[in-house]
Amino acid sequence: MLARKLNRLALIAVVGALPATPTSAADDAAKEQVRATELAFARTMAERNLSAFGEFIAGEAVFFDGTTVLRGKSKVIEEWAPLFTGAAVPFSWEPDQVEVLESGTLALSTGPVRDPGGKVVARFNTIWRLEGPNKWRVVFDKGSPPSPGPK
Repeated sequence: MLARKLNRLALIAVVGALPATPTSAADDAAKEQVRATELAFARTMAERNLSAFGEFIAGEAVFFDGTTVLRGKSKVIEEWAPLFTGAAVPFSWEPDQVEVLESGTLALSTGPVRDPGGKVVARFNTIWRLEGPNKWRVVFDKGSPPSPGPK
């Protein structure tokens, strides 16, 4: 009988020590904030606004351009500047999946990249870091071949 009570107490202690799951309301709010930030980031391309684009990039950001690595905000802006010239928007993107760490400090957004005709040509993968109240900035960005969205 004592052994059974001790086993129950041990089980309760183990279950109590498991990490708590974040509240779904807080988790949903963080995801929505990152989703809205990603959409605003994408709008900078549609609006041809390189200056606004730069506001979303962390100073130490790393962007991948194929196998080339672009390090730092100024290098990213310099290399992306030609994509913001002219009236024609070269591509668009929008997230179809967003995940945020339990700590609420890092997030991943991913989704399709579309050519001007709407055809999916790639998938973007962006890591966001919370740098201040409601201020998310890109720290890593890398495209990949098209793939299905979330299941």
